[in-house]
Amino acid sequence: MIEESKKAEEKIPYWQVFYDDIMLLFFLSAAITFISFTVWGLMEIGNTPVMPDYTF
Repeated sequence: MIEESKKAEEKIPYWQVFYDDIMLLFFLSAAITFISFTVWGLMEIGNTPVMPDYTF
């Protein structure tokens, strides 16, 4: 009985609560992926050389 009360009084660690929330992890991973690929794409567009103007 004493062991049960000790277990009930134990505070659950923050990281355990964080990792147990599967929807939060899903949306967080989707947001990080979206942001990183968007920034990467904008960097690629910004580094594309300007096409020279050929007039005939």
